[in-house]
Formats: sequence, structure tokens, C-alpha cells
Amino acid sequence: MKIAQVSPAFHPAHIYGGPTYSALRLCEALADAGGEVRVLTTDANGRERTLEVDTSREVELAPRFRVRYCHRIAVHAVSPTLVGNLPELLRWADVVHLTAAYNFTTFPTLIACRALGKPLVWSPRGGFQRWEGTTRARTKNAWDGACRSVAPGRLALHVTSEDEARQSLARFPGVKAAVIPNGVDIPAPHVKEDSPVLRLLYLGRLHPIKGIENLLDACAKLNSDSTLRWSLVLGGDGEAAYRSQLQARSIELGLSDSVRFVGDVRGDAKQALFHAADVVVVPSHSENFGIVVTEALAHGLPVIASRGTPWGRLEEVGCGLWVANDADSLADAIRRVAALPRAEMGVRARQWVESEFSWKRVARDTLDLYESLMAPAKYA
Repeated sequence: MKIAQVSPAFHPAHIYGGPTYSALRLCEALADAGGEVRVLTTDANGRERTLEVDTSREVELAPRFRVRYCHRIAVHAVSPTLVGNLPELLRWADVVHLTAAYNFTTFPTLIACRALGKPLVWSPRGGFQRWEGTTRARTKNAWDGACRSVAPGRLALHVTSEDEARQSLARFPGVKAAVIPNGVDIPAPHVKEDSPVLRLLYLGRLHPIKGIENLLDACAKLNSDSTLRWSLVLGGDGEAAYRSQLQARSIELGLSDSVRFVGDVRGDAKQALFHAADVVVVPSHSENFGIVVTEALAHGLPVIASRGTPWGRLEEVGCGLWVANDADSLADAIRRVAALPRAEMGVRARQWVESEFSWKRVARDTLDLYESLMAPAKYA
């Protein structure tokens, strides 16, 4: 099967967080499953930075997996070169997979798929979800309406949770939505060293939607009304101005001795953070998935996730807590998890991700979705 992936940004643009990594691993898994994958993307790496990649030709990342990076000339992945390369790629493809919602790449891909009669899978990556801090909501609603008017006839939404499906279908009624979670790589078991300090870990983008301010406020409450000894590591990248705001807030709350900002972490450095942690906290206002949750569970770590994430099953499985993301609720959850049998929770966590979140299974389900669109009778 010939699979064209179109995305405004791609690996190694890690500033965009989990979606960049999950898109890479999906492409690798699809190629491993026998698909031929070609990615068309830009060199975007944040609002002002670009990747140091070859933009003159396709780059082979693995057998049956190639990427064409096109130069971005403005924010939101504006790239005339990408548009110029789009028709040839789509004519080659059996199926097209578009990632992201509110970017320059969206309309050219929708229009080209409609004109060429190509089946399209669209992964909005949480773009169609709304929260109280959503910016330019009216503009996005108008954008959604315009997308509906030019969308191809064979269209399916790929979402990673039931909540994302519900909110996405509210904007695209009548469209097929397939819930396929992101996969996760399962590391070798690691024996954790005991610590008298509860070691909290946040990993992800530094962005207002992530609720990091609430986590810092929760930690301040731990200092003011608890004898619990704790530390917090914040790993991840974001815009410099916002990172400075978070650091200033940490200082203002008197947390400098207990909170560390370690910046972007990948590979062995990222794994070392998981190994050195006792609990992962995901305080987001809204998440379509939250890949760090599965990564933490795969490392045998319990997770405290906010109710803005789709992880209510943490409590059902017995490997974490699912709570409101205000400071009081987060502080209370941290106190509770400090008293729970975290090693036993970690065993249950690994068993869960091994059974439900392997990349091999995700690739198989995604290929089934592609095939359903390629066979009109089956899709109908």
C-alpha cells in the first residue's frame, strides 16, 4: 500500500511535543508492516526556528519510509514548495493521511484529495477539541465550516480517544471517526532505587494548555500544609517567553530548591528521567491522548492525570489517579499517591500498555482504516 503522509511539521521538530514523536513512530510501524510511506512536510520547528535538514530532495529514514522537507517561509507551516510537491505525491498514493487541523497544509490537502478522488484519513491531533483557554474560537469555527465544504467524499477522522471523537464529530457530523490510540515502545524493566523524597515528573511541551501553573501551585500547597518531602522535574521545550514565565512563577512561589527545569529531553536522557521518578503528573487542561501517559506506564510508573485527559481508566486498572486539575485536587492526589503501593501499580501499568498500546497493533488498525476507505462498498 502506498501511503502519503502530509504534516505541517515532522521529526525532529520536538518543540511540538508528543504528536511529532507519535507521527514518526506510526510511519515506522506502517513501513515495518509492509506499507510504503512518503511524508511531505516542512522544516518548521517553532514559530521562528527551522530544522537543519536537507530541503532539496526526499530523505530516506528507513526502508520504505521517506520524508521530503520543504522550506517554510512563514508561521503555520506556510510553504509554497510543499504545495508544489503535493499533486505528484497524491497521484502516487493509494491513501492520504493528513496530520493537524489549523495549518497551511490543511486546505491544499483537502482540495487536492477531492480533485484527485483520493481517500483521506485526517488526524487533527486534538485540534478540534475546545477548552476554556481556546484562542480564536470563532475563526476556528469558520475554518471548520470551510473545511467541510471542500473535504473529499472518502474522508475519515483518526482520533485517539472517545472524547476527541465526540468533539471532532460535532464539527464534522456524518464523517466516519476511528478511535486508534497512539502506541508506545516498551522498555526493559528497571529496578528503581528507593528515595525518601517523592520524585514528581512532568514531561511535555511548555504551553498554557498543559496546566503547568496549576501543578506549581499544587506544589506550593504541599510546602505550606504538608510534611511530605517531594521534588519536581519539568522536562520539555516551549517558547522562550512562556518558559521564563513558568520559571518566574516557581521562584515567586518559593519552589526554587525543589523544582528543576531541564529543557528538551530525548533518548537516553529522557529514559533516565523516567528511571529517576516515582510519579508522572499530567495536569493538562485538554489532551486528545497524552503520549507521556503511556510512556510513564510502560516504565512502570503510576500517573496522576487530569480530567482534561482521556485517562479515566487509570483508576479502573489501578495504576494511577484521574483528578481535576486545580491546585487543591492535584496536591491532594500527590499526597494520596505517596501513600499507595506504587511498585504494584507499576506492574499493572506495564501489563496494560503491553496488551493494548503496541505499535504493531496500532499499525494494523491504521492499515485496516486505510483499506476501509480504499474500498468504497466497505466504507459505505
